[in-house]
Amino acid sequence: MTGQLDGKVAIVTGAARGLGREYALRLAAEGARVIVGDIRDCGQTVAAVEAAGGTVTGVTLDVTDMASCAAMADAAVEKYGRIDVLINNAALYGGLKGGRFEGLDPGDWNRVLAVNVTGVWNCCKAVVGAMREAGSGSIVNISSLAAVYGLPFSLHYATSKAAVIGMTRSLARELGRDWIRVNAVAPTAVMTEGTEEFFGDKLDRAKEIIAKGQTLQRNLETGDLAGTIIYLASDASKFVTGQTIMVDGGTVYL
Repeated sequence: MTGQLDGKVAIVTGAARGLGREYALRLAAEGARVIVGDIRDCGQTVAAVEAAGGTVTGVTLDVTDMASCAAMADAAVEKYGRIDVLINNAALYGGLKGGRFEGLDPGDWNRVLAVNVTGVWNCCKAVVGAMREAGSGSIVNISSLAAVYGLPFSLHYATSKAAVIGMTRSLARELGRDWIRVNAVAPTAVMTEGTEEFFGDKLDRAKEIIAKGQTLQRNLETGDLAGTIIYLASDASKFVTGQTIMVDGGTVYL
């Protein structure tokens, strides 16, 4: 049986743990050759993908540094000959310090925008040449329910994820002539290490409130997002671009 992504080369940023690791595992399981990048060590992700029989290469990646993003793209082309898919997953989330908007630390504000917005821009710039050469491509940007529903006391995060949706729509129009599709996925809080860090000792209460606000009343797990990522990465969505798909258990309807 062939996978939905046989012959494709996919890059996943922020792949050292959590959602990034899950995306890498599922992409590889569908036949993609995967490049995983993170500012953290991706060794455990590489080991997990290889143990499952997948093909993977790990790189050190700082999405705020254009040279680092270019080196990641070069590594993909050198190793596998092409780039077909980019999953822009890297983001500052876990460990962010929230608070009333007027009291947010300016340094934190700038760091969030640098990673969550400029980092997406940098990675798109890094891969677009190879995608044009391949004749097509799929870019999947990870936004958040926070961008659509609103997230009080975390204006830096919500603003950055709203910018990702705007970037997705504009890039989709600009890159359509190259048959490069650009879409976004906007999940609610997923039960990862980052979410545990973000909510801290308020995690249990947050999980309860989030689930009760959904039509499908349970908390989102990493596997719940993988199907949407595979769909957008594959030819099953070859005429879908500029869209934001909510994976939020039915919290908001676009």
